[in-house]
Amino acid sequence: MADFQIPELREYPTIPKLEEGATAHLSPFIAKPDHQEALGFPGELVENWEQKAIEEMGDLLNKYRSFRVYMDACVKCGSCTDKCHYFQGTNDPKNMPVARQDLLRSVYRRYFTLPGKYFPKLVGARDLTREVLDEWYSYFHQCSQCRRCSVFCPYGIDTAEISMAAREIMDRIGHGQKYCNEILGKVHKVGNNLGLPAPALESTLESFEEEIFEDTGAKVKLPLDVKGADVLLITPSADFFAEPHIDGLMGYAKVFHAAGVSWTLSSYASEGANFSMFIGSYANLKRAAERIRDAAIELGVKRIIVGECGHAWRVAYSFWNTVAGIGSGGNDPYAKKLQDQLDHSYPIPQHICEFTWGYIQEGKLNLDPSENDWRTLTFHDSCNVARGSGMGGYPGGQFDIPRNVIKAVCNNFVDMDPDTIHEKTFCCGGGGGLLTDDLMEIRVKGALPRMEALKAVVDEHKVTNLAAICAICKSQFTKVLPYYNMPMDMIVSVHQLVSDAIILEPSPDDDDEDDEDSQDD
Repeated sequence: MADFQIPELREYPTIPKLEEGATAHLSPFIAKPDHQEALGFPGELVENWEQKAIEEMGDLLNKYRSFRVYMDACVKCGSCTDKCHYFQGTNDPKNMPVARQDLLRSVYRRYFTLPGKYFPKLVGARDLTREVLDEWYSYFHQCSQCRRCSVFCPYGIDTAEISMAAREIMDRIGHGQKYCNEILGKVHKVGNNLGLPAPALESTLESFEEEIFEDTGAKVKLPLDVKGADVLLITPSADFFAEPHIDGLMGYAKVFHAAGVSWTLSSYASEGANFSMFIGSYANLKRAAERIRDAAIELGVKRIIVGECGHAWRVAYSFWNTVAGIGSGGNDPYAKKLQDQLDHSYPIPQHICEFTWGYIQEGKLNLDPSENDWRTLTFHDSCNVARGSGMGGYPGGQFDIPRNVIKAVCNNFVDMDPDTIHEKTFCCGGGGGLLTDDLMEIRVKGALPRMEALKAVVDEHKVTNLAAICAICKSQFTKVLPYYNMPMDMIVSVHQLVSDAIILEPSPDDDDEDDEDSQDD
């Protein structure tokens, strides 16, 4: 099944036995010139790349105080060493967070500290060489930027920020990753990761409407580009084409329908995901976020709701207000226009789980949890939701609200080990721009800790399904579950569960149309 060794599930977590260079051979495909240039980066490795890389590092150090603090603050205490899922799954010491940081820190010390310039060997400083660049490219693409190590770091060093900085430096010298950069180019050109044009998207949504009608007899709409709708839904494009994402999208539609809320998708901004965060490019993050801002203004909506996507929610929650003025206004005339347009009695933005949970609390959704009685659920806290955002306006809301929704539509729910959920959650293994087949080995090995926690509740509580609210997590689990002898359809969307439990009554108009069709026959 695999051309690499799949880690064995352990009964208890252990400190891995070190295997130097175990994953040094892993690197993603290099971006082609057109992938680079579409994002404003050089098409290929520039001639004076060593000097350019140091200049770019200096630019980031001057721009972000946190970056310099992270480079200087580490005391090698070892708190982070066994907290990384990739280190757990690969045994490669360079996948210890501190060791991965040192790949960049050693170059920082050589060029930006006095001891490093004059006594490099004494302080672990080293010159930037092609060998070092190749090492950066390999190991900084063995980090999913999940930030779990940061939870345990006594100084709060954020390895994700360091990985983002390393990737941005490489992009700026013409040595970027194909997967992320190609996808971002499609977003800038077409509006979604798939490069799916408006007519194809419209046809896809119509097919979902037909499926819902066949299942429920209710005419549930999945509107596109409807001006004057109350809600603009921004969701990952995976919701348009892949299982179990599609079932989640149909779940959103059923909730909007049952709540009587008018909503729309946008063909111009049909993507919630923003891979710019993975490559550390705030210029491209801003550019992608502004598509959403412009779509909201054009459609005249009052609210913006984000679908089930982990990093999309983090970008919306943590970055939209500063990079695109969504929710903050400021001096930008477009942002101010949107600020005046949106209804501030609702969160800006709002997560779909917050929206659904609100209507469940108000008793406005007719739910039958017994429809999910054949399932026993557990829930995977996605990294960017757990450690990079919030919900509900109170601490821990991002943990409570998705679980509250699940418990409202399912009678059988159990959590995994407390050390593997909430802020301590393990990554799925495919986040941070690693969800590509050329990195399948690191994805499978990085999934080890989550698979162990899942297997424990499967054995003890007969769990049948794993729910998630992240598009990357769902796609990753679909791929890696079979490697660990669990079925790929074990992973489900939270709103797939809502979709199965919600009761929609056919409207009189639907019945009349059915009668007319029968008479015509």
